[in-house]
Amino acid sequence: MRIGVLGTGNMADALATHWVRAGHQVTIGGRDAHKAERLAMRIGGSAKAAGLRAAAEFGQDVVLAALPFGAGADVARELRAALEGRVLLDCSNPVGPGFRLLTEGGPSAAQQLAAAAPGAHVVKAFNLCHEDVWRMRPPVFDGRPLAVPVCGDDETAVARVRALVRDVGCEPVAGGGLGRAGLLEATAALFIALWVGEGADVQAIAPPLACAAGPRHQETTGGTVAFR
Repeated sequence: MRIGVLGTGNMADALATHWVRAGHQVTIGGRDAHKAERLAMRIGGSAKAAGLRAAAEFGQDVVLAALPFGAGADVARELRAALEGRVLLDCSNPVGPGFRLLTEGGPSAAQQLAAAAPGAHVVKAFNLCHEDVWRMRPPVFDGRPLAVPVCGDDETAVARVRALVRDVGCEPVAGGGLGRAGLLEATAALFIALWVGEGADVQAIAPPLACAAGPRHQETTGGTVAFR
């Protein structure tokens, strides 16, 4: 794929590195040309540096918005013409001081991107983990690849992002439409508060899948097994 990256921070570094290793062509875009050049050189391979607009134009298959919440919508609005018809992947977390969800009561960060660039196909993913997790090769825990929820309304856009999730070494999970992106962002706010604020094991919150729907009563009838 041809992937444009908007931003030169840690998430841009972590994800773009995987995608270059997987054989994709990547252009890193930033307002600071020196930062973009340094990141492209560190990633190596096919990675090249450019300005934000050039990176958006390059990303014919996917454009990653690796930008802080608050800056993302402004950049998308500025580049709306270049983002027309593009898959715009949002990995931001609108989390503020005290682990507060900054979008509470309003549209999600992903929906704000979609409003700023209405011709783009916005997809939400890669927001539930610290960038160091995404640097792992691959992110596998207790023998299981990390599951990554993906939210979006356009089937082609979601399929491309699911492929990029697999290129990171993770397993994509259907997260529903873009209207559910706010749930992912709220989940990140809660998880960060528990991980960082309380030192809690967030994985311990959920029961095993077999018990997730409550007790299951098994009946055997005529050699078949039924659940109810």
